[in-house]
Amino acid sequence: MRLTRKIWVMALLVIPLLGEAQELAYEGDPDVSFFTARNLAFEGNRNIARDTLYRILSKYPDYTDVRSLLASTYSWDGDYDKARSHFNRITSVERKNKEVWVATIKNEIYAENYYLALGLANKAVSYLESDLDIIALQTKALALVKGKEEATEKHVVVETPIDTLTEVKGLKNGVKISNSFEIFDVVYDPMIYSSMSYGRETGAGLVIPRINYSNRFQTHGVQYEMDFYPKFSKTFYGYLNYGYSNAPIFPDHRVGAELYANLPKSLEASLGMRFLDFNTTKAQIYTGSIGLYSGNYYFSLRPYLTPQSNGNMTFSGNLLVRKYLRDGENYLGINFGMGYSPELKQLRDEDELLAETVLFIESQRLGMEYQFTAKRSPNIYKASLGVNRQELVFDSGNFTWSIAAGISYEIKF
Repeated sequence: MRLTRKIWVMALLVIPLLGEAQELAYEGDPDVSFFTARNLAFEGNRNIARDTLYRILSKYPDYTDVRSLLASTYSWDGDYDKARSHFNRITSVERKNKEVWVATIKNEIYAENYYLALGLANKAVSYLESDLDIIALQTKALALVKGKEEATEKHVVVETPIDTLTEVKGLKNGVKISNSFEIFDVVYDPMIYSSMSYGRETGAGLVIPRINYSNRFQTHGVQYEMDFYPKFSKTFYGYLNYGYSNAPIFPDHRVGAELYANLPKSLEASLGMRFLDFNTTKAQIYTGSIGLYSGNYYFSLRPYLTPQSNGNMTFSGNLLVRKYLRDGENYLGINFGMGYSPELKQLRDEDELLAETVLFIESQRLGMEYQFTAKRSPNIYKASLGVNRQELVFDSGNFTWSIAAGISYEIKF
């Protein structure tokens, strides 16, 4: 009897709650509710408007105008983090919604996150290339970034900065000088690498002649190279390379070719090959890449497949992650590689140059890079630091460790 009475009491308590839940379930016309909420928001009744917008989204989570208005109400009230989360949900799917991009960029400007605003503006321009409103916001964000930097330095610049967006994009020439060295924990002496290149943007694509110098195993060597990045369309572009050297520490001939494709959803893919012609061996390497742009980040995975004369196939791969800062020329990066590297430097076993082992040495590599531009100059600086673990060619199964560091400087004009 007492059990029956408890069941009735619980039922009397639960039934009203069920009725209230049914009343909360959204069953109205989403368009009519949206316009009602919009009027409430514009009149200043934003809390009531948000209640309505959340109810609409409970049944129609992909209603873009509703979520955009919800984000805007948070931005108007200074709750920029909540606004950002809703704006990001939209822009991650709808790449060409101008109204949302404008509101998203303005939200970061209001929050005084000027670097993030500039990064979003750069991303928006990549999807809405010639939209004047987006370009105006991009320019505004850039000016705010510069103003913040100058205020931090307590330095007032009277002159107009020369590195405006239009001027930087108009530069077609660049001279680059790179230097790096590598030191080992056992056996090998330090190795030095240097290069000088000249890049020129042409109507057909970017052309880069380069001279490489290296000092390894007490042997000097020079290599002459040419890179060409032909443009075929907005979707496709290519990479062509040829290098020549008569020095024993470089391949006699080096050839590379690759086709890149810009795909939907911020993806990029490529497929290509490399050919290395050494004095004692030749190798053909198949490679490709898959890249993804996500917010201010870029991820790229590149494998290498190299057939051997015995019918086996060696494999190596590299993962690159970059975080872009102010623009595409400023970033922090980290890369990791492992496997049997197809372009590993040649090594010696006593007095014999082991060119034929270039394809068969196991290694792991971890590197960091930082590239940045000067504040009132388009010139580019880059620094790198890496750690390598590499198998000894004369002692299979044992490894040597090395540290590599490098710097480069490019003058744009």
